[in-house]
Amino acid sequence: MRWTERQRALLEAMGLRLWLPAAAPQPEPVLESVHESVHESATAPDARAFNTPAFDAPPAAPVPIAPAPTAPAAARRPAGVATMDWAALREAVAGCTACKLCQGRRQTVFGVGNEQARWMIVGEAPGEQEDRQGEPFVGKSGQLLDNMLRAIGLTRSPDEPSRQVYIANTLKCRPPGNRNPEPEELAQCEPFLIRQIELIRPRIILAMGRFAVQSLLRSHEPIGRLRGRVHRYQGVPLIVTYHPAYLLRNLEDKARAWDDLCLARETFAALPAEGHA
Repeated sequence: MRWTERQRALLEAMGLRLWLPAAAPQPEPVLESVHESVHESATAPDARAFNTPAFDAPPAAPVPIAPAPTAPAAARRPAGVATMDWAALREAVAGCTACKLCQGRRQTVFGVGNEQARWMIVGEAPGEQEDRQGEPFVGKSGQLLDNMLRAIGLTRSPDEPSRQVYIANTLKCRPPGNRNPEPEELAQCEPFLIRQIELIRPRIILAMGRFAVQSLLRSHEPIGRLRGRVHRYQGVPLIVTYHPAYLLRNLEDKARAWDDLCLARETFAALPAEGHA
């Protein structure tokens, strides 16, 4: 039953309260589901969102990158070796860092003997004892060399130039573990040896060992094929023989080394007198 406005007014005037059924609650306006919108935005983001600058996160500050370490300047052999005198040459060898051998040496092994010697002995590389003492051919190999020289009337001890020899190695630093020298190491040390020969101006050279022979003769032939004849280095007679350290391990070749020494002595004796070459 629907009450008119007039009827409701009469009832209210009589003190009667009109009871009316409560109105059915109106459903709240349906909004887009939060879960659905979140789910949709997570699964299918609207490309337009990337074009809304108001909600873009501020760009991250660039991470500073440490500069790459600068490689040390390549080590170099001192310049001007070809014109150095003895003092400058010795100092240059002592301070040389042209190859990695400088990192493990105790000291350089420059050379020993009379700087006006007629005979020059060229060995290979310093060993452990040479590295400790700073002198070439020490220890057992040095004792054998001294005996070999004494047998043909020569010595490394102080004496007149005609009897005292000058001894130098192809390398001035000891290779680690007495390994064979590497080509780069031989190449870096070669100018020092060349300058030593130029300053001494020997009348004969005795090359002992494979690497001494390779440096002076530019030959990779084995010593067994090169020995027994006279070679020339810059016009200077050069005799090839075995290194004393090799002879200590190969006693059967000592007789051949003696033949080489005799050839060197005969070659020296046959040279014209100094000043009449």
